[in-house]
Amino acid sequence: MQKVNRWVWLTGVTLSIGVALVSGYQLLRERQVYTVRLATGGASGEYYAFGTAIAQVVAAHEPKIKIEVVESAGSPQNMQAVQARRADLALVQSDTPVLPAVQAVAQLYPEMFHLIADTAAEIDSIADLQGKRIALMPKGSGSYTLFWPLIAHYGLQPEDFQAFPMSPTEAHAALLRGDVDALFRIIGLGNESVAALLRDPAVELVPIQQIEALRLSQPYLQPTIIPQGAYDGSPPTPAADLPVVAVNALLVAHQAVPLEVVKAVTRTLYESRNELIRANPHTAQIQSPSVSQNLGIPLHPGAQAYYYQDEPNFFVEYAEPMGLLLSATIIVASGIWQFRLWLVGRQKNRADMYNLEILALIEQVHSASSLEELRSIRQQLFEILQQVVVDLDIDRISPESFQSFTFPWQVAIDTIRHREMILMNLTGTR
Repeated sequence: MQKVNRWVWLTGVTLSIGVALVSGYQLLRERQVYTVRLATGGASGEYYAFGTAIAQVVAAHEPKIKIEVVESAGSPQNMQAVQARRADLALVQSDTPVLPAVQAVAQLYPEMFHLIADTAAEIDSIADLQGKRIALMPKGSGSYTLFWPLIAHYGLQPEDFQAFPMSPTEAHAALLRGDVDALFRIIGLGNESVAALLRDPAVELVPIQQIEALRLSQPYLQPTIIPQGAYDGSPPTPAADLPVVAVNALLVAHQAVPLEVVKAVTRTLYESRNELIRANPHTAQIQSPSVSQNLGIPLHPGAQAYYYQDEPNFFVEYAEPMGLLLSATIIVASGIWQFRLWLVGRQKNRADMYNLEILALIEQVHSASSLEELRSIRQQLFEILQQVVVDLDIDRISPESFQSFTFPWQVAIDTIRHREMILMNLTGTR
């Protein structure tokens, strides 16, 4: 009996210690502040601005997560940094070879190939780069890395032209000075520095042809267009829809980053859209969650936990009796299909309404005679954008309609900037 009591006592003490340890561990986890490093790009680049917006909004909603935005040379370096755990998260181009310890979090937005040339250089295609001086982005960047397989398709070798790697700011200045004949850069549509460069009539965008043939050797490339007027509406730049190719910007994480951290970051991307857009309008192009679930590379468990959180348990899903009558199934399916057709039509009509409002505001911009009028129009544009984001969240418009909306909205913003410059020059305002 004494031995039994001793074992009972020892078991009770062991269980108490175990409960205390588990409770203490859980308490520490609840109070723990996570600091993670997000590798982006150069401080003046789009990746850095995008990463800064994510860090700001995550900090506002998740006080236990602090994101340090880290400068880098570009996608290949970012992938290596995550693999070596010098960074926990990173922005990379979808063509970057994925390393074993790196997992996907989300697909963000398309990055388009921009070949911008001096009009006097008579460059109408990539093949015309032979014998020319080309400004490239810094070595190690995604733009630099992708340039070489691109020109190889057209039969060009490095010795066929002069290549000058430099920063984006230096490349833009070199083209305007005439020190180079063209520059190549992969960037999200509507980049402000590219828009400013294209306002100079001495430079132009060059189309990238043979897109389907390019994809035979580079399947990660996606055919796309730079829409007419994407960079300026009056006169439209480009003057017509311009065929180009694109890769996608991805958010990736090291597999060892805690699940709750990646889940919180993923949730911020999709559920804090308004704040993200206010911090950086380009975040409006973030792809839908369904796209990120099918990237062809392993998803981080934290991203999986967010994407599949609403999926029912297998036994719950199939708990209902399976013996429904065939006629009832047909009636229900028909009703759902009719409702879907009605909903899609309603979503499209609502999106078209917003696009018409944008076009009307663009007309007002052209006739505006004061900076105050332009400020009022800009405010109306951001109010429309906020309403569209709300409608997207509650399924009043579809993700496809939202993507089509972002183009005229950005054109309107760029048109305002162009009109402001004209008015300031007329009035001598600085």
